[in-house]
Amino acid sequence: MSELLAGKTVVLGITGSIAAYKGAEVARRLMDLGADVHVTLTQAGARFITPLTLRSLTGNPVTVDMFDEPEEWDIKHVSLARRAAAVVVAPASANAIAKLAHGIADEFIYTLALATRAPFFVAPAMNDNMYAHQAVQENLARLRARGVHIIDPETGRLASGAVGQGRLASPEAIAAAVAAAASGDLQGLCLLVTAGPTQEPLDPVRFLSNRSSGKMGYALAEAAAARGAAVTLVSGPASLPSPSGCELVRVETTGQMSEHVLTRFPECDVLIAAAAPADYAPIDPAPQKLKKTAEPLTVELKPTADILAECGRRKKPGQFVVGFAAETENLIAGAQEKLRSKNLDLIVANDVSRSDAGIDSDRNAGHLLFPDGRDVELPVMAKLAFAHRILDVLAQERGGLGDREPGRTRANTREDAS
Repeated sequence: MSELLAGKTVVLGITGSIAAYKGAEVARRLMDLGADVHVTLTQAGARFITPLTLRSLTGNPVTVDMFDEPEEWDIKHVSLARRAAAVVVAPASANAIAKLAHGIADEFIYTLALATRAPFFVAPAMNDNMYAHQAVQENLARLRARGVHIIDPETGRLASGAVGQGRLASPEAIAAAVAAAASGDLQGLCLLVTAGPTQEPLDPVRFLSNRSSGKMGYALAEAAAARGAAVTLVSGPASLPSPSGCELVRVETTGQMSEHVLTRFPECDVLIAAAAPADYAPIDPAPQKLKKTAEPLTVELKPTADILAECGRRKKPGQFVVGFAAETENLIAGAQEKLRSKNLDLIVANDVSRSDAGIDSDRNAGHLLFPDGRDVELPVMAKLAFAHRILDVLAQERGGLGDREPGRTRANTREDAS
């Protein structure tokens, strides 16, 4: 993603969070991608990191007071809003999120937020209890519905010493998201993404499933939409907010996921199957709750539909199908066999036995394996950054992908309806 932001203005808002010091690294990452970074601090943000630090880093004036006298007469929040290729608030405190959600414009960054039409990103950072509070989640949902891209915080050790979700996303992931949105390199492509587990009923209250959280698929959907793609996300049960700019279809069973995917597959240019559908389902689910007894219980299972294999079989010239292989042993060999047997164009191989990445984690690592034998190893990184690395491959394949009539027709239909 080198120099994707060359010649582009990016506004970075830093608010009153202990993570404000990481704003300097976010600025540096954006500059490494070629951006002309203009920083604005809230009054609270300036208590955590100084304007001098950020001015020395970026080479640009840093705005704190919205009533600062400009060197040349222009209405600064309007002129910056017009020039900005993207605006990112990182870190965004709970207070900042509330002001953005409700259009309160009492400081420079909030005024600029109302004036700009550039892609807008918010990266929350706060205590885990604050982040989980209903008021904060409602405000984030309001922003998502408005088209704001939320870069979810990571789970880890927080300033309070507690461990939970609320730590600012990595500067690498933030910069990658901003750069990808500014590039729009997937504009016009139709992507179908699957995410999460599925649940196969054992009785009315119990089911067979797995530990998949859906985080990887949701990150892929969010990232692809930010890069300009028309995205449909078919998700099994997942406790995650709807990604910005995507059509979300919720399902429960593997059969339901199969039905929706196979119906929509002919229209899409790219399928990214990040879901972990249950491989087996009870043959005869009990109509009433099974009572616990002292006797062993035997449940007969049947294989569920192999969605990915069926899509690989139905794939037409120009369509690109990406699968995932979650393995606990023989990672490369197992993934290569799946790549070949299911007729895939790319497979992402994950070692789910590792403790620092993978299932139900905010981070991922793995190998991108291609039919021609190429093996690209990706180190541990935030799942949003990992998603963008996968999408970089799709962007490189853009020439062939853009030639399919079904995808172009669907994209054009959406534009005509808007």
